[in-house]
Amino acid sequence: MVLTRLSPYINESTMKTVYMPRVIDANYLHDYFIHIVFSNGKEGNIDLQPFIGQGVFEPLTNKDYFKKLFVDGWTISWPNGADIAPETLYELTEQAGSPGQ
Repeated sequence: MVLTRLSPYINESTMKTVYMPRVIDANYLHDYFIHIVFSNGKEGNIDLQPFIGQGVFEPLTNKDYFKKLFVDGWTISWPNGADIAPETLYELTEQAGSPGQ
């Protein structure tokens, strides 16, 4: 039997869904840094500069527009429909460490 990859959140050896925390709060800090909080309590300050300027993220080069970020129920989004996957934000938060580090 061949299993196809159904989702990055499926553990194929047990076929159990792996829990992915959702974003519950996000606030603009400065430049392209935001403070983000996840449903499991993890939080941190992350730099979104690498995402800015291409495709749907082009309008975010205007910092006043960037500041319009909001939590849409599971991740952060902007009025033009741009969003960043919560698993990407979570990974960035883990790489950045705790606020103040």
